[in-house]
Amino acid sequence: MKHIKQLIMMLIILASLVVAPLNAFAAANSSSSSSASSSTSSSSTTTSDDSLQKIKQKGTLVVGTSAGYPPYEFTTKKNGKTQYVGFEMSLARQLAKDLGVKVQIKNMDFDSLLVALESHKVDVAIAGINITPERKKSVDFSKTYYKGTKYFLINKSDKSKYKTYQDFKGKTVGTENGAMEYSLIKKYIPNVKEKGLSKWSSLVIALQSHKLDGVLMDSATAQAFAQANPDLYAFNSHIKFKTAGVAIAFPKGATSLEAAANKTVDKVNREKLIQKKWLPQAAKLMKSSNKQNTIASYWSFFAKGVGYTLLITIISVIFGFLLGILFALMRLSGSKILHSIAICYIEFIRGTPMLVQIMFVYFGIGAIIQSMPALVAGIIAVSINSGAYVAEIIRSGIQSLPIGQTEAARSLGMTKKQTFHYVIMPQALKNIWPALGNEFITLLKDSSLVSTIGVAELMYETQLVQSDTYKGVLPLFITMLIYFVLTFTLTRILNHFEKKMKHAH
Repeated sequence: MKHIKQLIMMLIILASLVVAPLNAFAAANSSSSSSASSSTSSSSTTTSDDSLQKIKQKGTLVVGTSAGYPPYEFTTKKNGKTQYVGFEMSLARQLAKDLGVKVQIKNMDFDSLLVALESHKVDVAIAGINITPERKKSVDFSKTYYKGTKYFLINKSDKSKYKTYQDFKGKTVGTENGAMEYSLIKKYIPNVKEKGLSKWSSLVIALQSHKLDGVLMDSATAQAFAQANPDLYAFNSHIKFKTAGVAIAFPKGATSLEAAANKTVDKVNREKLIQKKWLPQAAKLMKSSNKQNTIASYWSFFAKGVGYTLLITIISVIFGFLLGILFALMRLSGSKILHSIAICYIEFIRGTPMLVQIMFVYFGIGAIIQSMPALVAGIIAVSINSGAYVAEIIRSGIQSLPIGQTEAARSLGMTKKQTFHYVIMPQALKNIWPALGNEFITLLKDSSLVSTIGVAELMYETQLVQSDTYKGVLPLFITMLIYFVLTFTLTRILNHFEKKMKHAH
């Protein structure tokens, strides 16, 4: 079984590549922990921080953000391409200009930004991040450059019902996961039913469909959504809270980068660039975007999303199938070691959510292999997940065949390899084809989960369209239709091959 041996060797090499860095990472952590007290005592004189130097060497400042929070950061279309705009994106570009480097924007869920900083997937995070004591434990902050009040966004038909935050007692109020507003809701509103979602556009959809009674957000953002949606109304929550304001977030210890960024913030505050220049620019872009942008004009966004979705699915299907064959044979082998490895892999992967696996591969392993792109991380995670399910499907197919098939083949002088290749696998594949087809269709739909780490597949592009057009339901409906067309087409193809296999025997 030469090919099987080669696959096993590839698996061992892959495992060693993953385990070795993990061990090194753990050892480094242990070493750093043991010397924590000594490094702390001399932190004031430490000059080893090279965060700024690294950025200048690579020539790019990677900025993490969560677009869809106008006028802070949102998207607009220019020449059929996504452009990140808003006063914080102007700040990001100003910072990159002052550092003498280019800027690269990474768009992801808000509650993933601090993790991305800690795992060094981004250099800084700029996304309306308020300084809080809890966040300061994980990341460092620049000087503040903006302070805002908290507004409620409600349906205009409920305007007479809600005047202040006290009127939401016992009601359902939403805000973005990880946002400061989430803790304010629980603190100030008695018996409130808080609802957190990953995107402000999703919260607005929930509000418009009366799943929420109100959404708490920054005043500028609430007013922006109200201006763009005539059925919505924004008003001051009158919630009094203490905050140092909005600032740029950095990984812990990036003192040289923080010092450089503070110079930019000082200049921005001194010249009042946000109030005088960048906020008016953002408002102008929002108005023009709201008037000119139609869903039909975003066909290129949906097309790009479909392309990435198919790419992820096709590659993941291939690697998932190969992994499935490998681990199915390992589980059926007489070797206790190979059998145990296969059991551990299959049970662990099937016992954990794919979303968690995607996040772990990107932020966990990605903290060691920092150059790993989000697309590669997504394909790896989806392939590994699929491999576990395919392994069980293949194993069940092989075990469903009568033992007499193997005995008859061997009595005719066939080798084990020939028996497996010409007798066992063709019959097993015929039996398990419907189950494999279901797994491939599920894989196509589950590829949408990689949008959480910023991969530009169909769901990610849909969220961009929602943020850009301020329309929530229609882009989702179009995406549903696209997924249906894709899965229906895949089903027809699978059925075609199933009929051919039936006629072949």
